[in-house]
This record gives sequence, C-alpha cells and structure tokens, in this order.
Amino acid sequence: MRPVQPAHAAPHPAPADEAVPDYMQALEQAAGYLPDEQRRVLRRAWAVGAAAHAGQTRRSGEPYITHPVAVATVLAEQRVDVETLVAAILHDTLEDTPLGRDAIAGEFGETVAELVDGVTKLDKLQFADRQEAAAESFRKMLLAMARDLRVIMIKLADRLHNMRTLAAQTPEARARIARETLEIHAPIAQRLGMNLIKAELQNLGFRALYPWRHAVLEKRIRTQPLVRREALARIEAQLAQRLTNEGLQYRLVGRVKSPWSIYTKMRAEGKSFVQVMDVFGFRIVVGSVPECYHALGVVHAVFKPLDGRFRDFIAIPKANGYQSLHTVLFGPYGSPIEVQIRTEEMDLIAERGIAAHWMYKHGGSGNSAHTRAHSWITGLLESQRGTGSSLEFLENVKIDLFPDEVYLFTPKGDILALPRNATALDFAYAVHTDVGNHAVAARVDKKLVPLRTKLVSGQKVEVITAPSAAPQPHWLEFVATGKARTSIRHQLKHLEHEDAVQLGHRMLDRALENLQTSLDRLPPARLEAYLADNRYPRLEALLADIALGNRMPAQVALVLAREQAAAPDLLDALPRPQRELRPGGDRILITGHERGVITFAHCCMPIPGDEIMGYHTTGRGIVVHRLDCPNVVDYRKSPERWIAIGWDRTVSGDFHSALMVEVENHPGVLAQVAAAIAQADSNIDGVEYVERDSNIASIRFAIEVRDRKHIADVIRRVRRLGVVYGVQRL
Repeated sequence: MRPVQPAHAAPHPAPADEAVPDYMQALEQAAGYLPDEQRRVLRRAWAVGAAAHAGQTRRSGEPYITHPVAVATVLAEQRVDVETLVAAILHDTLEDTPLGRDAIAGEFGETVAELVDGVTKLDKLQFADRQEAAAESFRKMLLAMARDLRVIMIKLADRLHNMRTLAAQTPEARARIARETLEIHAPIAQRLGMNLIKAELQNLGFRALYPWRHAVLEKRIRTQPLVRREALARIEAQLAQRLTNEGLQYRLVGRVKSPWSIYTKMRAEGKSFVQVMDVFGFRIVVGSVPECYHALGVVHAVFKPLDGRFRDFIAIPKANGYQSLHTVLFGPYGSPIEVQIRTEEMDLIAERGIAAHWMYKHGGSGNSAHTRAHSWITGLLESQRGTGSSLEFLENVKIDLFPDEVYLFTPKGDILALPRNATALDFAYAVHTDVGNHAVAARVDKKLVPLRTKLVSGQKVEVITAPSAAPQPHWLEFVATGKARTSIRHQLKHLEHEDAVQLGHRMLDRALENLQTSLDRLPPARLEAYLADNRYPRLEALLADIALGNRMPAQVALVLAREQAAAPDLLDALPRPQRELRPGGDRILITGHERGVITFAHCCMPIPGDEIMGYHTTGRGIVVHRLDCPNVVDYRKSPERWIAIGWDRTVSGDFHSALMVEVENHPGVLAQVAAAIAQADSNIDGVEYVERDSNIASIRFAIEVRDRKHIADVIRRVRRLGVVYGVQRL
C-alpha cells in the first residue's frame, strides 16, 4: 500500500534517541530468536527507515513506517533471518523516499540491497484487471524469486499486512485487492508451503470480497451445537488414551475449519454447511518417522479406517515439500474422522514452508521445501521462454496454482508430481521436452495406452518415442500442465514455419521459372535490397509470408527479376489460370501434411487422387479445392491467386470426406451402414440425419479416407447392403 506523500519528503534525522514505539517493540519481541547483535541491526534499520519515510502517512493516518515494520513482524513470526527482516523494514524506501540503493548496501550489505531492489520491482504488481501488464509483472516476480526466494516472502508478508488493514481502502479497491489475493498470492503461499500465511490471506480475501457470506459462516462455526463439541471431546479422549497406553510422546490437536475452506468445499462439492461440518479433524504430532507409522496403527485400532482414504505423503511428499500421513476413520457417531500424523519438523514445514529453510540451514528436511520451491520456479521460467504471450504464460501458471496432484513413478523409480487429470503426454513432457515432442504412446503399469490416457497416483509410466514423431495440434486438447501446452505450441509454430518456408521456396521458384530465372541466379545484392526494403530480417521470413498468402509469388518474382527482361514480356509470362491448372502442367506437389500453410476446403473436401487447384488466401496460405468444385468459378475473378498444385507420390494419412447414404427408415439401419464403413477401414467423424420420412432416410456420414481408391472401396461396401438405396460422395 503506497504512502500518502507529504509536501516535502526529505530524510529527517534518525529517531535513535526517541522512545521505541509499540510497533517496533512488537517486532523486537517477535525477533527474540535472534542474537542481541542482530536485534541492534533491526533497531538501526528502523531508524533509517523511519527517517526516510518521515512525514509520510498511510490512508489510515498512521505514520507510514508502521507498515514496513509490521511486514517485518509477520516474517519474524516465521523466524526468518535478519537480512530478510531488514529488507522488509526498508522494502518501500527505494521507490518512495530519497534513500538510494548504494546507501542501503553501504549500511546493511549487498544482500539486503538486492532484496529491497527485488521487492521494489514487484511493488507495481496489479493482476486480473490490467491483464497484459499484470502478466509481464508476474514474469518479473518469478525472475526475482528465482534469484532469492526471500523476495516473494517479503511480498507475501506485505500483502498480508495490507489485507489486515484493508478497511481504509475504497470498496472498489477492496474487491480488486481481495480478488488478486485469492487468485495469485494465496496460491503462491500454498505452493511455497507457507500454509499459515496462505490460510490468513484466504480468510481475509474472502471476508473482503463476500463480507456477508463470511460473517454467516463464521457465526455458524462459532456457535457449533453442544452435542458436536461433546462428541469431539469424547473422540479426542479415546485417541489420547490409546496413544498414551502405547508409550508414544505426542501432541494431539483438533483441527478447526476456516470459513474459506468451508465455503470452497460447499461450492465445489455442492454440499450444505451441515454436510461439510459433519467431519471431525485431528492432527497428531510425534517425535520421529517410525512413530508416525506407529501412531497410524494405533488410530486404526481405535476406529476402523475407511477404504481407499489413506495417503502417505511422508514416503511421497507433495510438490511443495509437505509431508504427513492422512487417514479417514469411521467415527462412533457416523461422522468421518480425518487424521493427519506427522513429526514436529514436518509440522513446522507444513505451516511455514520455505520459511522453515532458515531454521534448518545446517541440514534437515526443511531444505526440501526450499529446494522444491526453487525447482518449481526454475521450471516455470524455462517454460515461459517458449510462451507466445504474457497472458498465455500467466494462464499456464494459474493452471499450476495448484490443483490436486497425482504421484507417478518413472521406470527408474523416480517420483514425478503432476496435476490431477494429467495424461501420459503430460508425463512425457515432465520427463523432458524432447521426450514429449517425440512421444507416440505410453506403457502404464506395463500396459500399452494412448497418450491421452489420464493417470492416477501410484502408476508406473514409461513413454514410447519415435524419432520421426512430432507434436500434433489436437494434443493441446488433452494436456493439463502449462509446460506441456507451452512446449507443444512452441514446437507447432516451429514446424509450421519450416513447412511455410519450404512451400514458399517452391512457389517463388515456380514464379521465377516462368520469368526464365531462379533464386540461385538472382544477384545477391538485389535480393538483399528487396528484403531490406520490405523489412524482412532474412529470406526465410519472406518465403514464409509467401506461403501464408501475405505476398503473391508472381508479384515478388516480377520485382526480383525486373532487370532481366522487358516489362511487357514479364506480364505475358504470368500464369494463366485454367490452362496451367490442368494436369501435366508444372505444378507444386503437396503431401497434405504441410502444417499451417495448406488447408482443405470444406465445400468439396479434396482427397488424394482428385484433380485439385490451390487458391492463395491471405493469412491462411493455400486452400485446396477440387477442380470440379462449384466455388472454383468464383475464383476466376482473381487469377493471380491461383496456384497449380498436385499430389506428391509420398502422400499418406487420413483425409476428411463425406457420404450421403439413402436407406430404409427402420431401427438398426444406421448400425449396419456404420459397420460397413468400419469394415472398409475408415473412421467415422460424425453422423447426421439430413431428412427422413416413413420409408426413406438420408444420412450424412463424415468419414476419413486415404485416397480415391479407399473411398471407392467404402462406397462399394455400403452399396452392397440390402437396406441401402443409394450412396453419393459429397
């Protein structure tokens, strides 16, 4: 939250001799874990910050310095290092005061200056409404996080204090800030394992966005029926008694649901308040990992576990480093009992996430949350390099923030965490981008499956690749991860560009041959001058533009060859439409798989073997029609856009076509025709009843065939059926 600037904002003398105000005493008390020497550094940072912000106030009227000190207090409660606390106190000085970076570095060291600089660059973050700028800011945030995760910790603490003091804002600002918090900041806190901060951000965001709903839920939670409180106490007593009898040292706490968690569960699962609250939750914290499994056995002996509801996040931690055993028991009152079992260290990491890293600098599993957070950010930054736009990147990150995860095994036994609904193709891209790009199928638990197969936790997945395989546009329909989506789009663009360059080269060559020259015979200086005049960085860009219909090859050829013949002769050499489109002419041969630059007209659906022509369309490249297509007549008006094309000998794959079949109108006929089409080895894409009366029905089948010979075979098989009156290719 920006300060309200005074008329003059020059630094005042540091308030070193003044009485220490309450807000600073609160920070020093929270930072009691630091040695005296480091707490003196904090006092000095406050003095410098207070001097820099002198005269500035918040919207509430308080001195501005109260805000950065409160941010530092939030972080001190997470027991972070002194450099983070100093940077938090000074995090607004670079942007809002005359205090410079060099002065901060000279007084508190280069690390503090780096952190303050990193946070300053993030302070203009606005999400959701200012979309493109927001996404660019988000990229910067990730870069800053990649350099030092403490930057985002300060940013999250800053947002938390702003949420605590949101009442001073206008209603519109409250709603905008609350929505940003719920969509971006709270999920990032969760992804970094900082669950205490995440929970408070969610609750404050919910209260600001939906104050009435929050108040109703909070009141219902507070006034739980006496019967429920008694039931909770009785279950707790039974668990405690058995754990004690087993000689376990433990901490047993009942878990209270927050208004936000109840609200989201009610909406997501369509449950009533009573249904959501009809669950008892407990957490058991013990001393070691073996004791976790011992305690699990104990609780299963007290109450029977529900089948299929046990999760072992100790053996397979979540992507943010979270570890715990989860089990659901059948309670004595017919209500399920959810139990989490973990060690003290796991409990600390579950609540503080990467903040626990600074408490376990000398080894210990606290580092795992930190390492996993770094690898997540590194992965996002890697994927953003191949992303077309900032908005697409932000959308991919939102996908990763943060669905339920499935845990999968590679053939070597390594564990990969992917979002729920991830497919075998997502797994392939998670292993490596090259593996994804060349994937053809997968083996899941040794069973061969297609790439679109959805995966579930515990499966062992092996990806089958082929050097000739390449991403297909329809892959985008069934991937669930941002990395896979970005990689596929990037590769498709690359392939489309290559195809466009090759086709454009052939088209320009044909046009130049009509003028008795070629690309190879053109003077290099003339070609370079043409590229420069038309702002093409290299020849490939011009060729791709020709293929996509943005430049006419004949016109480009005319300009390039203008000094080699007289203008009238050149005009005579331009292609004449009908004569040159006939078979046997000098045609460009196509395979049908030129991605992004060749499309097949829906009006006549040409297939290999048909006599075809190409129409050069701006932005779409060549649209292929059959020569006998009725629409070809209209294209006579633009002969310069006609392209002489034919089928290459190496054509392969399936092409769309359609049949109109007239049949007897009675039950079971459709199945007979569909079976005949399938027996001819053709796929059916769609079926539509065009018209029907009591005796005859006309059915349109959209099918896939290899060529004219194949469609003739399909028609023959369908005609043999006794229920069929006639078959016609559309």
